[in-house]
Amino acid sequence: MTLTMKHIFKKGTNPDLPVLLLLHGTGGNENDLLPLAEMLAPEASVLGVRGNVSENGMPRFFRRLAEGVFDEPDLIARTHELNTFLDAAAEEYGFDRRKIIAVGYSNGANIAASLLFHDVQSLQGAILHHAMVPLRSIELPDLAGIPVFMGSGTNDPIIPRAESEELGTLLANAGADVQMHWENSGHQLTATEVQAAAAWYAAKIS
Repeated sequence: MTLTMKHIFKKGTNPDLPVLLLLHGTGGNENDLLPLAEMLAPEASVLGVRGNVSENGMPRFFRRLAEGVFDEPDLIARTHELNTFLDAAAEEYGFDRRKIIAVGYSNGANIAASLLFHDVQSLQGAILHHAMVPLRSIELPDLAGIPVFMGSGTNDPIIPRAESEELGTLLANAGADVQMHWENSGHQLTATEVQAAAAWYAAKIS
């Protein structure tokens, strides 16, 4: 299988831990979230991926029509593209395909949420920093027992509080074990939010 996305893979020292799938925000790259992985699970293997879409030269994981308005057919196609890439990466690097925890920020968190919306087999769990509802047109699979951490800002100018709450509710109603964490801040990723995610990881995953 061909690896169709730019990426970095760092083999960890503890093969029993799930692989951390790092998914950047708009304009980021496969290295952006490496410091988060170090804070979450320094012994885990890491797969950092760069989105295949370019918006004015800025990498993204799928196209959008405007701020907060997704190109849904492209989102669906790119979600399947990422899922297929993960199959190939597991084969290439010899890790357990069923043991992947997504760590996404903004655009990366949105496609991580879309993976959960489309395929219960795609992720063992997810850390979603500042995610939106990816799609409202599909029925979610049974996500029973899948742990999800959601970090959101009460003053996020891009994502209204109701949007974050709706995503949390959709995932919870599908059976996911959702923990919502609120920061009194905007769209930026704060140190305290990352610390909360690390505490969640220590309790739920490691």
